[in-house]
Amino acid sequence: MSPVTAGVLQLLALIAALALAYRPLGDYMARVYSSEKHYKPEKWIYKAIGANPSAEMRWPAYLRAVLAFSAVSVFFLYALQRAQGILPGSLGFQAIDPDQAFNTAASFVANTNWQSYYGEQAMGHVVQTGGLAVQNFVSAAVGMAVAVALVRGFARSRTGELGNFWADLVRGTVRILLPIAVVGAIILVACGAIQNFAGIHEVGQFMGGTQQWNGGAVASQEVIKELGTNGGGYFNANSAHPFENPTPFSNLFEIFLILVIPFAMTRTFGRMVGNLRQGYAILATMATIWLGFTALMMWTEFAHHGPALQAAGGAMEGKETRFGVGASAIFSVATTLTSTGAVNSFHSSYTGLGGGIQLLGMQLGEIAPGGVGSGLYGMLIMAIIAVFIAGLMVGRTPEYLGKKIGTREIKLAACYILITPALVLCFTAAAMALPTPPHSMLNSGAHGFSEVLYAYTSGANNNGSAFAGLNADTQWYNSTIGIAMLMGRFLPMVFVLALAGSLAEQKPVPETAGTLRTDKPLYTGLLVGTILIITGLTYFPALALGPLAEGLAS
Repeated sequence: MSPVTAGVLQLLALIAALALAYRPLGDYMARVYSSEKHYKPEKWIYKAIGANPSAEMRWPAYLRAVLAFSAVSVFFLYALQRAQGILPGSLGFQAIDPDQAFNTAASFVANTNWQSYYGEQAMGHVVQTGGLAVQNFVSAAVGMAVAVALVRGFARSRTGELGNFWADLVRGTVRILLPIAVVGAIILVACGAIQNFAGIHEVGQFMGGTQQWNGGAVASQEVIKELGTNGGGYFNANSAHPFENPTPFSNLFEIFLILVIPFAMTRTFGRMVGNLRQGYAILATMATIWLGFTALMMWTEFAHHGPALQAAGGAMEGKETRFGVGASAIFSVATTLTSTGAVNSFHSSYTGLGGGIQLLGMQLGEIAPGGVGSGLYGMLIMAIIAVFIAGLMVGRTPEYLGKKIGTREIKLAACYILITPALVLCFTAAAMALPTPPHSMLNSGAHGFSEVLYAYTSGANNNGSAFAGLNADTQWYNSTIGIAMLMGRFLPMVFVLALAGSLAEQKPVPETAGTLRTDKPLYTGLLVGTILIITGLTYFPALALGPLAEGLAS
């Protein structure tokens, strides 16, 4: 079987698995977030944190809860890292330096999971499981809660109430993420991923000496790393490491975990607003972009430009022979079109145009299908922009799901889409202009610029994957990428929740003959075009200096 055929078959198997899970998971999540019942374990949690899960919140209260919970999480994770040297199960590792501890705390709380350290050489069992793995769950649940609050804004009328953040947070964790993670961890252990609390031990012979490896609760952290679109690996090699991702089947399963909740949330959206066709329209938009990017990536990496690539069957540099070009390309697109950041190959080693596809995937806002929660609310923001553009073309006040998109709504949507590009481009410009930051670049020219642009694109978009080649463990990059991660995560949430509150206060507008049908293929095409054009106009000059220049020169 040729490598191309194998890649296509794996893609088809992945699509079939996602299709089978779409309806039951989407409907289940809608029931979870619409239920008025509280299970006993959930009641214990509410009592412990002093929350009333039945109290409805308006958007300012919901936002304060999100920010307060996240601030406490940053402080706790920072303190845990700084105290590592005196903690049991630290494996002899010392406390993390202040700038790196801040970067890591910001990273995992912001669902970015950017890592400027070697996991197996820096973090002990307590920090890995009690700190990082916990944030893998709750940071994902925060994103899902914000998305559900926006959906309630569309579904409700004449009220500013968006639900209860604490109930949404707990339910998302206990009823959705935790059960799937338990089953997924068992599957990964069966595939060969390790799950223990072993210490450091020497194995085998390597270049005349021995290698040292430490064990850990790898399978359980790996599954929530992918399921919650987090991305932080237990080992530095991330999902290219055989302890995290042992076989081609585990590789395909991990890609499935990355995509299943973001795609299924479109059905949750359709169910909660009472119109499944609207959910299908959002799904079609996400799927069109994802399939297009996957096809382009496979084409660029399988294209043969010389005898070495022909002999290898594709651009194999930086890719695991266990997975090959096809599976690596599918994983790469899945991780950069979501906020996952996990890698099973090294993105810096991709072809110039392949690296550009990875960058563009993140620069779209990671909405196809995007992160858990963040992908849905990001796509709904773009849907509002698209109906606004359509309204301008026909001279009619834009409407979406029976809600008028007025001045306030479009200003909030515009602020949302401007935040991340401003962070990416300003920080990249500063890093290239100042004398010290460019010293961290391994390469010069277009590829070196791509390393820096990728780092800030990954951080501000809460992706977390790295282009490799850039030494990001410096005070400059730890501090600035940490700031970019926090601002890129929580500033957009301010505008999302303000928009949700504004929509919930409106009364429904009856549909007329002149209403734009947002559940038709024509609107899906408009939405895809809007996303690509807005991103292209924003980032094209930066992409031209980096991956496009490199790709055209090769």
